Amino acid sequence: MNEDELRAGLQDAGLSQYEADAYLAVLERGTAPAVKIAEQTGIPKSRIYDVLEDLERDDYVETFEQDSTLAARPRDPTEVMTDLQQRANRLATTAEAIEDRWERPEIRGHKISIVKRFDSVVEQFRAAAADATNRIQIAVSPSQFETVRPALEDAVDRGVFVKLCVVTGLEDPHVVDDMSFGDVATEVRHRTLPAPFTALIDRSHTFFSSQSHPSDQYGIIIDDLTLTYVFHWYFQGALWGTWPSVYDSIGEGTKLEYVDVRECVQDIAPIVNDGTAIPATVRGFNVRTGEDITLSGDITEIISVSTPDDDGALTLTQLAGQATIVLESDGQEYGIGGRGATLEDIEATRIVLDQPDDWG
Repeated sequence: MNEDELRAGLQDAGLSQYEADAYLAVLERGTAPAVKIAEQTGIPKSRIYDVLEDLERDDYVETFEQDSTLAARPRDPTEVMTDLQQRANRLATTAEAIEDRWERPEIRGHKISIVKRFDSVVEQFRAAAADATNRIQIAVSPSQFETVRPALEDAVDRGVFVKLCVVTGLEDPHVVDDMSFGDVATEVRHRTLPAPFTALIDRSHTFFSSQSHPSDQYGIIIDDLTLTYVFHWYFQGALWGTWPSVYDSIGEGTKLEYVDVRECVQDIAPIVNDGTAIPATVRGFNVRTGEDITLSGDITEIISVSTPDDDGALTLTQLAGQATIVLESDGQEYGIGGRGATLEDIEATRIVLDQPDDWG
């Protein structure tokens, strides 16, 4: 390394130009009066004393009186070299971290928080539930249900679909018989195995707390479409699909409403596959443009990669792949899909069926 490179390195380490010049002069001369250092380096004599004082403070040199004048000599460079090596290591680590973040996929519009208190999960859920517009899926114990009941009542009053799974676990399973759900849920199912508190709001918000052990109580709060979709399938498979219904707000002869295309397909597949067209209104958004859209017409066909059973029915497992409703509206056919639709024209957020007299 030549002198210019050495000087640049010292400046990178935090020395000023005058300090780097003075230190190199002291290293070269061994011991030198301040005046001689100034003459050799071109540092103004009025500044040389401050420069040497700063170098001494940082352990680069030692100053002393010699022949009634200030002189300087270099200190043992061990500490200086250690400091420089540590700086170099930090810079190398910083460079690696920058490269790692640069190469990392860009993540936008998501937030994942871990909290220590279950109460924090409930508080965050209630705040988000106040802004829900379409659907809440929630699994709670009877005691947890009472805690969130006001939030669910408010959501139902605003027309939000609430799918409630009451988990009794090891508690008295008959406690559900004495519970009232008329103003707090669209549909209720009863699970008789322990399960964590799980709540999903409008496809994008998840609130989860295991509470499995006193030393392992924590909660996860997620604001992310993709991760919430994972929890949606956990809810459907583990907390909903296999458990009996104990309440359903939909009465016979009324309009049937769905916020999940696959559930709609499960109910109507035998009817549509038998040749009956079902009048329906679909609300959602255009898959290609993202624009909100509402269509009214007749459901004329169900498209699935799986072959229906003999009675025309399709199970949830058979619908894990493609599940498309064909809606004929104003002389055109539209493919209606569910969450994450890509093959269809419309991703539905709500489907309202007009129930004819000849089915139900």
